[in-house]
Amino acid sequence: MKNKITKILFIIFSSLILSGILFVAGINIYMVNYAKPYIYTDISDLPESYTVILPGAKVYSNNISFVVRDRIDGGVNCLKAGKGQRVLISGDHGQKNYDEVNQMRLYMQKIYGINPEIIFMDHAGFSTYETMYRARDIFCVDSAVVVTQKFHTARSVYIGRKLGLNVVGYEAPELNPFSRRVHSSWNIRECLARVKAFFMVMMNSKPTYLGEQIPITGNSKASWDMEE
Repeated sequence: MKNKITKILFIIFSSLILSGILFVAGINIYMVNYAKPYIYTDISDLPESYTVILPGAKVYSNNISFVVRDRIDGGVNCLKAGKGQRVLISGDHGQKNYDEVNQMRLYMQKIYGINPEIIFMDHAGFSTYETMYRARDIFCVDSAVVVTQKFHTARSVYIGRKLGLNVVGYEAPELNPFSRRVHSSWNIRECLARVKAFFMVMMNSKPTYLGEQIPITGNSKASWDMEE
């Protein structure tokens, strides 16, 4: 009798695990296929948008990460190719001693010489969802190309388009290729991040902060908190 109960419990547990795996896989397949027609790897094929969105990622006290560098390089190439007119840097600046957006802006200005008048900064882009939500509601973005890594592009495009933005994605080329192990780690985390994003879109979750509008067509300095 005991063995029978154990067997039944094992079957139930296994079924739940399998159902969970299929659920996660289903959402991932749906999101990737939804976004696929709007993702570009060749910049010459990329449609023109008014705004180039650069999602933030890890930065250091006086430098940026390779992930951020690739996104910035891809974004600058979009500008040079005439695929965008304004840049929206959106990242985590929730603490005084950690600032993704200003580090990214300074890099764009010092390394690439980008005109500061076209650089807007979103200091409360704590997640991809919040970046796209605030792009719409705070910066009044209508059309945009979001520049990020391959693993992250589908989620970015999905969220943006589900929030009503005319968003396309450009996969930032890797200036120095990351290892297979790093890519595997990104892909595993992204599988779960897509599930979270799916439900946030479905529930129309609100971002951590909103606030007064700073139209992307207006004065970029209205979004700055410091100048160099």
